[in-house]
Amino acid sequence: MTQTLTPPLTLAHFLQLPEIKPAQEYNNGKISQKPMPQGKHSVLQTELVIFLNQALKIAKIARAFSELRFTFGDKSLVPDVAVVQWAKLPRDPQGQIANRFDLAPDWTIEILSPGQSSTKITKNIVHGLNHGTSLGWLIDPAEETVLVYQPHRSPQVCDRPEQSLPSPDFAPDLALSVEQLWAWLWE
Repeated sequence: MTQTLTPPLTLAHFLQLPEIKPAQEYNNGKISQKPMPQGKHSVLQTELVIFLNQALKIAKIARAFSELRFTFGDKSLVPDVAVVQWAKLPRDPQGQIANRFDLAPDWTIEILSPGQSSTKITKNIVHGLNHGTSLGWLIDPAEETVLVYQPHRSPQVCDRPEQSLPSPDFAPDLALSVEQLWAWLWE
């Protein structure tokens, strides 16, 4: 009996597929689907984008995006929240925000959903750090903990209410405490 091997899916072919919800990600020839966001995830994601854009977009420092595809380093990932510095924002020929973002975000934020693999998300954050991302947060609502990842540093655990969450160098005045983050779940 002859067995026919199917070649792995290429990144170029994956990018031609239609987008679906929840989003799919491409990693090493494989496609995986992100879980459908639930209540806590959705609240934190929405509030973070609003908070970050109020602090960064108005001053044209950076812009936060929700569920936007970033393709870099042979992967195509969809962080829950991603921040790109203003000067790096991809633009189309008319000067508007481009549809494709073929770069690593400057800051990536992932929110762990029930049943989701923290290892897989951590791998995505580390992939970004290896390709120019300066800061990654992994928010775990069940543990009320934020793991902070930076290049060439050990992960930092933020789980005390009074702790300030680290922000990237391009946003030194950004102030958000662990307590403020979890307070959004009560509003």
